[in-house]
Amino acid sequence: MEVERLQQEYDIEVKFSPFFLDPSTPPEGKPRRQQTRPGDGPTPIEERAAGLGISFARGRTWTSNSHRALEAAEFVAEEQPELELPFHRAMFKAYFEDLADITQIDTIVQAGAAAGVDEAKLRTSLTEGWYREAVDEEINWAYKAGVQAVPTFVIDGRFAVVGAQDLDVFRSVLQRLGKVPRTESA
Repeated sequence: MEVERLQQEYDIEVKFSPFFLDPSTPPEGKPRRQQTRPGDGPTPIEERAAGLGISFARGRTWTSNSHRALEAAEFVAEEQPELELPFHRAMFKAYFEDLADITQIDTIVQAGAAAGVDEAKLRTSLTEGWYREAVDEEINWAYKAGVQAVPTFVIDGRFAVVGAQDLDVFRSVLQRLGKVPRTESA
């Protein structure tokens, strides 16, 4: 993924922030209407993802409310930050490849376990709502900051890159901010 390549090239910190793309999704989730028909060719998003080694399964019939998954991400960032990216990958796989319902605590804990996260502590944090308020605060910040799409990358608090952009777009923004690649700064 581009953000990982950027971390290799530049001395940057990546922070994942919670955001609700569809705040109308109730806590239990909601049925989803069919987005593609059998026999449809790949969408531009699917083609772009495939080029990055990411696959999206088709056939989702349920839209999950992601609040608990966002709480879990905050837990991992706080408790086991070295597992943050593997956790996000595991959650992505659960939702987009396995079509799992990430509203369910068991689903989130299984994804966490696949990434090496402490299952018992993760489950406790979700059942007791340790990060519920923090997630709500960050979601509110994102709305106030004007975030309207996923992914949105806020760089240096000054530039927003919206969408799954090519690596060169990110490099260009970093260069405009005066960031120098590691190989050039050595």
